[in-house]
Amino acid sequence: MPDAQIVDYRQTTDLERIYPLGSIRKISGQLRFDGQVDARGNTTSVTYELPPEHSATQAFTAAREALQKQDAQLLFWCQARDCGESSLWANEVFGNAKLYGADNGQAYLLLRLAPPADNTLIALYGITRGNRKAYLHVEQFEANASLGNLLPTSATLLRQLKDTGVLDLPRLVGEPDDTWLRLLSRALNLDTGLRVTVAGPQAEAWRQALIDQGVRAARMEAARGDAAGLHLELLR
Repeated sequence: MPDAQIVDYRQTTDLERIYPLGSIRKISGQLRFDGQVDARGNTTSVTYELPPEHSATQAFTAAREALQKQDAQLLFWCQARDCGESSLWANEVFGNAKLYGADNGQAYLLLRLAPPADNTLIALYGITRGNRKAYLHVEQFEANASLGNLLPTSATLLRQLKDTGVLDLPRLVGEPDDTWLRLLSRALNLDTGLRVTVAGPQAEAWRQALIDQGVRAARMEAARGDAAGLHLELLR
């Protein structure tokens, strides 16, 4: 981001790191969230103060789009009050009080880089503080061991579909997978007003399997195209 100023830079080695995969809250003094990625490894974090002409949302979106163009897999994405309390993200998750701001001015994203760098996670946190200063926190975590199979949340898939208009899942090249069927059907049924096209080599098989999972047939149209894997596009 041009003219952004680095206000915090940290490196840690061989430490455990926990990244939430859900809205965070504190109950009886303990942090609570629906899911997490928990691993040991090396972390590099940079906090940028953005120039007045750039918002935290602009910087966050630009960073997300750049990472997704490199085929990074989105694991969790929340915005505003859906993330929970900003004070907990700032102090408990990132250990940086500069990141404390209004709950409705925040956004958080966790991505996994594409192979062969798929043991690397990128966390983004954008916030606008009460003094109107905007910050973007970027954290790169390199795990010591394989991260194994990590899946996005259904709410994250829905947010991506609604925000960008498309959902590209290039790894889903074969017959419908039970785990992904559950995730996708849950995502589509979180907003029953959405209609989508379904494209890819197994498009009709996925469409039928989603119908079997409870997604209304009228909400999905099979589409032609040379998409790798499974490709969903929002019908507006």
